[in-house]
Amino acid sequence: MPYLTWISDEALKQSVKNVLEKGRVAKQNAPKNFNKNVVDPFSSLFEMSAFGLHSFDDWKDQELNRQAQKTLQNHIGNLHQEILGHVAGWQNLKVGSNAGSDLVCVDNKILAEVKNKYNTLTGGKQVTLYREFDNLISPKASTYHGYTAYYVVIIPSKPIRYNREFTPSDKEKGTRCISNPKIRMIDGASFYTLVTGDVDALKNFYSVLPQVIEDIFREDFKMEDFQIADKQSFAAIFHQAFG
Repeated sequence: MPYLTWISDEALKQSVKNVLEKGRVAKQNAPKNFNKNVVDPFSSLFEMSAFGLHSFDDWKDQELNRQAQKTLQNHIGNLHQEILGHVAGWQNLKVGSNAGSDLVCVDNKILAEVKNKYNTLTGGKQVTLYREFDNLISPKASTYHGYTAYYVVIIPSKPIRYNREFTPSDKEKGTRCISNPKIRMIDGASFYTLVTGDVDALKNFYSVLPQVIEDIFREDFKMEDFQIADKQSFAAIFHQAFG
């Protein structure tokens, strides 16, 4: 029985494995890269004192984990783009494609720019994205003329589903961008549903993710006893984010 109905096991495992490998490399390289990053010496003292750390080594271990986590987080941001790009009819345009977006579905005339969290793009960058969308779908000579462009926020600020017109505030002009029904903003759960046809697609993906990770560690990384502990606690975090 497959993990999910809308993506092959091979594609799912490879996408997840890519992120795990990036995380393991980041953790492994953190000590030798430590001095390449300028560390705030003031913050280090306050962190050690306020967080109840007992030694410089304790603080350094925490800082190494933080730096590795930041690297991992960047790759997690690309995970959803890669996963959805494997759904039938969808294409992952990938970084450096010059397409102006992350995903495209030619049959349904949809473009999408995928961001991992609601605060990834600041107000000014949202305006820039709106203009990029407009330049892609409005000109008659454009390959994507007439497409609907979606700004996808995988993790929204509140666990509420939405699919609305994207009209960011343009501070330079003192007004919002012009309303266009083909330039939209959508939460991650709703977009997963739109792409896959599965109402609970994102929830189902998260539900099988622990098993996928365990299988990769056991089969590919040869760690036969690997197991994710407290799965229910992680499930509660998902519920808090998405409802």
